[in-house]
Amino acid sequence: MNCGLCEDEAGERYLCERDTRALAGRLADLPTLYDEVGQCLVPRGHGWGEIVATRSGAGPRSPLNEDVLDTVNWGRAAEVVHLWRVDVQRERWPHHGAPPPADLRADCRWLAMELEWVVARYPAAGDLAREVHELERQARSVVGDPAPRPQRLGTCVAVDGEGVVCGAVISRMPGQSRLQCRWCSYVYESERDWLLLLHFQPAESA
Repeated sequence: MNCGLCEDEAGERYLCERDTRALAGRLADLPTLYDEVGQCLVPRGHGWGEIVATRSGAGPRSPLNEDVLDTVNWGRAAEVVHLWRVDVQRERWPHHGAPPPADLRADCRWLAMELEWVVARYPAAGDLAREVHELERQARSVVGDPAPRPQRLGTCVAVDGEGVVCGAVISRMPGQSRLQCRWCSYVYESERDWLLLLHFQPAESA
């Protein structure tokens, strides 16, 4: 059988080993890439009519192509990946209902966990790999190459009503000035927030 993406010999599988590894890597990287897309395409001022690209070879304050904003964003990527999750689940477990709504990160993780079955039993594996590759290509056209990586800052120092410190890992993309803890939802935004985060880190994490 030929690989559904590159047409090379793939044995009894729908994707060759090289493209299987590439798909696994792209599924792992896609949420990080689209986090960074959100940092690159930000509003100037308060109106959507003033959207600009924060990184542009054309110089500062270069107007953004609105087609990019419409097609290269977290929501669009999440929609595409979720539709693939729905289809894979329908093929693998036809008697189950559709999966519940989930975000891009959760759907990429789910597909990655099912990747062995996908490449062995799912005839549309090549189309899945092709669309994920295209989502990656579109994101890289905005954020550049290589893909940015999150920076680990330490652990969340937010305290709940009972005095318990959250302690979840806190990471941010390069240049990101506002982030929300994925566990407790505390927002780090002001200078005071960042100073407290730094001050209260355990000695081994500082």
